[in-house]
Amino acid sequence: MTIREAVAADIPQMALMHVRSWQAAYHGMIPQDYLDSLDPADRADRWTRIMRDLDPARGGVLVAEGNGGLCGLACFGPTGDEDAESDQVGEVKAIYLAPAVWGQGYGRALMATCLGRLAGAGFSQATLWVLDANTRARRFYDAAGFRTDGAVKIDDRGTFQLRELRYRRRLANYPKNLRH
Repeated sequence: MTIREAVAADIPQMALMHVRSWQAAYHGMIPQDYLDSLDPADRADRWTRIMRDLDPARGGVLVAEGNGGLCGLACFGPTGDEDAESDQVGEVKAIYLAPAVWGQGYGRALMATCLGRLAGAGFSQATLWVLDANTRARRFYDAAGFRTDGAVKIDDRGTFQLRELRYRRRLANYPKNLRH
């Protein structure tokens, strides 16, 4: 397993993995017609913008390689939350894995690297948002030392809404700039 910075050439695979991850992880939680309509080309445009606009001193996009190709991705940086009490709060903005590698350690490696990079960038806390119905992801975040902090947001998708919970953890004494 290798964790590395994403490059532009990775974007098509990242976009496909993003869509396949949503389709598998959110089956039964999000309307199936919405999941079926997800288009990797739309996600590729999004990842292109994210990678272009990211400040590498404060965040990054990582990919996990294994089994002959990309099998995971993560994005981290300063929180986008308006209620952040300081500029010392970083955020794990996304972690997506190919469903075929769930439970094989790729998510843990991506999370550890994100947290190490956030600590190395001077953040003292990390947050993330998770769909409240996604018990698998919530168990994963609990195991990574995150706890709900009481914040809730509703993502209104027009024909349906997603209720998300914010998780938070301290980064004190976290190994900085952890690389795999």
